[in-house]
Amino acid sequence: MTTQLVRSTRRRSLAAVTVLGVGCAVAIPVGSAGAAPAGVKTAGLQTAAACTPAQVLQKMSLPQIVGQLFMVGTPATGADATALASIGQRHIGNVMLTGRSYGGTSVPAATAARFRGQVNASSTAGVGLLMSTDQEGGYVQVLQGSGIDRMPTALVQGTWATATLQSSAARWAGQLKASGVNMNLAPVADTVPPGTGVNPPIGAYDREYARSTDPVKAATGAVIRGMQGQGVATTAKHFPGLGVVSANTDTTVNVVDNVTTKTSSFINPFTNASAQGVQAIMMSSARYAKIDNSQLAVFSPAIISWLRSLGFTGVVMTDDIGNAKAVSPYSPAFRAIKAVVSGVDLMLTVNPSLVGQMYDAVLARAKTDAWFQGRVRASAGKVLALKQKHGLLGTC
Repeated sequence: MTTQLVRSTRRRSLAAVTVLGVGCAVAIPVGSAGAAPAGVKTAGLQTAAACTPAQVLQKMSLPQIVGQLFMVGTPATGADATALASIGQRHIGNVMLTGRSYGGTSVPAATAARFRGQVNASSTAGVGLLMSTDQEGGYVQVLQGSGIDRMPTALVQGTWATATLQSSAARWAGQLKASGVNMNLAPVADTVPPGTGVNPPIGAYDREYARSTDPVKAATGAVIRGMQGQGVATTAKHFPGLGVVSANTDTTVNVVDNVTTKTSSFINPFTNASAQGVQAIMMSSARYAKIDNSQLAVFSPAIISWLRSLGFTGVVMTDDIGNAKAVSPYSPAFRAIKAVVSGVDLMLTVNPSLVGQMYDAVLARAKTDAWFQGRVRASAGKVLALKQKHGLLGTC
């Protein structure tokens, strides 16, 4: 063996380990099993490990914790200035790419990179962002263009074999990741039964996977498994279902479901989604006369606690509470406070001009109300637990 090869071999067999508190590196020969040789003391040697949600919460300031409860919208084609500034100014921890982008993977990836560039110790305590979008297929597909499949409607997807849909969802997840997205606000778990008539939010756009709950369960499960298996979080929506309403909560005030009960089969796709490990469930902004007629589902402690009783332990999030007409009777500050009180973990406003009012209201209440601050911390813990699954918490 030549001298050069001997030196190369010795270099490869040395592991430089930093001794914490001493500030110097010690070269320790590593045997075949990776253990230190006899006589070498390893006490006090540490390697960085992935942070836990509890560790992150401990090091975060209250303003940073509150920021984890918000998701702000920005056009997929470019970073909105107000949304971008909110990461640093109000510690907002999550972003949604909105509108339509036809620039393939490169355009949304560039937008996402602008936001990720705002992440630092001061803004989010170094915690990465959930970058989400609406990528259902058909009429609801934000990201399009080169490198991104043109997805058919959910009603078409629901006719495919489960294995085909799952593999397609896995491929679509890869395209989302290439676009800088790590969370999809899909699949729709609502069922539009035959004879419902006009169903503006779901049926009018073929956003349902089928007209009965069993195939909806199978299809949504396939999408969840396919996407999350490739590292993209999924969101079942809109609990407890928008399939039998006659108006759209995006465009109409006081949308009421007079049919759904706690024992309706319409609930089954959501419970199945939970069993499949879906990482978020989006609440409906309609009112449910036979469950809680007093308030919108998104603002109903009774409905959200019922969702928890069904076994869901992930992130409960709102539909848009920025521009949606369903929530327009309430001030932005009230919407945010009411959502937190009701048990929501993550609030979405596609209108970035409103996130400041919402954030400020939640932070002010958290500073003076111990119970409310406890709710905020619990919800932030849920969001951080989701982020932990995607490697967004860093090392401690």
